[in-house]
Amino acid sequence: MLKSIGRYTLVGLITILPVALTLYLLLWLVVSTESLLANVVRSAMPEEWYLPGMGVATGLVLAFSVGLLMRTFLARRLLAWGERILYRLPLIKSVYLSLRDLMDYFSPDKKKEFEQVVAVTLGETGMQLIGFVTQTGPDRLPEEFGRHDSVLVYFPMSYMIGGYAVLTPRSAVRPLNMSMEDAMRFILTAGMTGSVRSTQTPAAPDAP
Repeated sequence: MLKSIGRYTLVGLITILPVALTLYLLLWLVVSTESLLANVVRSAMPEEWYLPGMGVATGLVLAFSVGLLMRTFLARRLLAWGERILYRLPLIKSVYLSLRDLMDYFSPDKKKEFEQVVAVTLGETGMQLIGFVTQTGPDRLPEEFGRHDSVLVYFPMSYMIGGYAVLTPRSAVRPLNMSMEDAMRFILTAGMTGSVRSTQTPAAPDAP
């Protein structure tokens, strides 16, 4: 009896926790944005005009406006000029570059390149690792790396945050018929998620 109660409780927690944590993160993001921008909105209009949620709406409008503005040549030049200044500041440079690279990973402009899920064969052992192609051309790799017919593959770790970026011979890379989300979930849970949804027929990593 107690064993059955414990098993059903565990199943319930496994079912509830992903939903609860997702909703909590969304709530945290909304509340943080509202508290951050609420005072700005209040200072720009009479107090009686303010309604709850205007801070979040302002944040969304601001993000959309910046995204629209970045399509212009002048805005891109100004951003590049500002980045050159940040690159000269030792501590800020390291933090900014790390955050910028992380954001670039999820950029729609990089979507096609970063969504190449591949299996990499380890020599003649027959073992394979699942990873994500992050660089396919030699222009964004160190000069010594770019001389070889290789691609840069990121291998996430299971059950933890971290991974390795490995320069891999193109001949050892085999595209997989998996979406980026399914592959990441499959890797992080060490394959315990079970079957994954198939996507369209994968294409080989682009030639440099």
